[in-house]
Amino acid sequence: MSDDTTLAVLEASPFRRFIAVSTLAAVGVLLLVSAATTVTEPMWQIVLAVLGGLAAWSADKVRRATALRVELTPEGLRDSSGTWIARMDEIAGVDRGAFAFKPSNGFLVKTRSRSARGWQPGLWWRFGTRIGIGGVTPGAQARVMADILAKRLD
Repeated sequence: MSDDTTLAVLEASPFRRFIAVSTLAAVGVLLLVSAATTVTEPMWQIVLAVLGGLAAWSADKVRRATALRVELTPEGLRDSSGTWIARMDEIAGVDRGAFAFKPSNGFLVKTRSRSARGWQPGLWWRFGTRIGIGGVTPGAQARVMADILAKRLD
């Protein structure tokens, strides 16, 4: 297999992406409007404005992150920007169980050593020796990727 071989791809569906971004943006707008129009103590207006700004920032972060996709190659997992999520020799296992701490419609990858934290909301996160793949992604694509990854680890 060549270095450019992609074994599986996981990307956000346009509808799920729209729902995730628009929901966060709507919450942000509602909080900002509430902060601007509600006559209450100034402290609460500041809290509402900060929370509204955080929700708007989150909507933009999700919008940018879900424009990417996760690719499984013979070398490991990476996103379409070229960021390595985990190299194949670092991966110890895959967990798709019902009680695994994993993203919605996704799976959990366990690595042999700790890695730097990383996060692309709605697509993947990495914390310590755990990597969550999925979120605003179709479950069928995630199952295929997890199955291929598990077979390659055997």
